[in-house]
Amino acid sequence: MGGSGRALLGLAFLAAVTASALAAEVPIRSARWIRGADPVTVLTEQPAECLKLPADPEAAQSIEVGRAVFRSPTLLGGQAARQGISCDSCHRNGRGNPAFHFPGLSGDPGTADVTSALFSSHRDDGQLNPKRIPDLGAPERKVLRAQMPDFLHGAVTQEFNGPAPSAAVVQGLADYMRAIEPEACPANAAVPVTVEGSFNDVRRAVRAANAALESGDTATGLTLIEAARAMLGQIDERYPGVEVIRAQLRYASRELAVVEAEVRMGRPGARDTLTFWLARSAALEQMLKDTQGRSLYDPKVLRALIAKK
Repeated sequence: MGGSGRALLGLAFLAAVTASALAAEVPIRSARWIRGADPVTVLTEQPAECLKLPADPEAAQSIEVGRAVFRSPTLLGGQAARQGISCDSCHRNGRGNPAFHFPGLSGDPGTADVTSALFSSHRDDGQLNPKRIPDLGAPERKVLRAQMPDFLHGAVTQEFNGPAPSAAVVQGLADYMRAIEPEACPANAAVPVTVEGSFNDVRRAVRAANAALESGDTATGLTLIEAARAMLGQIDERYPGVEVIRAQLRYASRELAVVEAEVRMGRPGARDTLTFWLARSAALEQMLKDTQGRSLYDPKVLRALIAKK
């Protein structure tokens, strides 16, 4: 990387640190990347997911794999993962994000520079040239879908310097993005961000992990367990001060970490543990729903927290 690239990288990290300090009042990491919009609205509403699920179980499983890793910072690795950035950060529910602004990566809100050294030096051009973040469901995006697997593999390994994902993960991402169709959009353009929806994402990831392990795809199963744990961490961010809930969330995450270790060691019974985890998850979901009014999922609670700072 040349001198201009190093200078840009240094300035970008300084800006990111400054943004983190300014956003320390809100423990939700995605709050750091909001500009030009009411943060309460952005954090408690999201674009409706325009997902068209196929009837074929194998095709549906591939989409579930892609959907889970799309929402997980662990897919991208490196600095992006440490900052909590996932595909969903820029493309909320597979759509766009006009409020996204990452210091050193964005110009106007809703833009990002994919040739920046901030997350990877592979595609660094030494300049800040952000582009508008597209809605993946927009009709014009269909022209890119034939090259989707190669594009996505390059995006993870080159744009973000992440570890090469398994073939099933890349295919899943491609299938998920292809399944985002304008005609599948619900009548409501925006939907609330709720703990029920967030926890359902966790369960979907665990179910997909179970199916991957059943098929013998250990690498994909592990990636999905990591994605589920990352999602639990995102829920945890929304419950500051509600320690009984945070303890339960962290216990649930540790249980998945045990399964992950068992899979890596090749021990039998890991899938049984995941099935048991899913069976018990209904009780945790009920606890979360019962206390949502005390969490930062509640717009009033979130606004009151910001007003105090």
